[in-house]
Amino acid sequence: MRIVNIHEAKTQLSKLVDLASKGKPFIIAKAGKPLVKVTPLEAAAQSKIQRLGFMAGQGVIPEDFDRMGEIEIGRLFEGDA
Repeated sequence: MRIVNIHEAKTQLSKLVDLASKGKPFIIAKAGKPLVKVTPLEAAAQSKIQRLGFMAGQGVIPEDFDRMGEIEIGRLFEGDA
């Protein structure tokens, strides 16, 4: 495994992180003493995203859906009591 000192890690961080993300971890050392190990994170398995329509066929829309509550709504807007 590659060991890099802090100065090299600072100047080449982007390159080193890219290598680590591709499966080549490295160790950062200070004065020759290993301090940290940089390894890629395991990507969490993404659950299948349910899209609209996942309940297709499981419900019924009444025929008068567009007219539901029209009497009550009319009373609210027209002031008929």
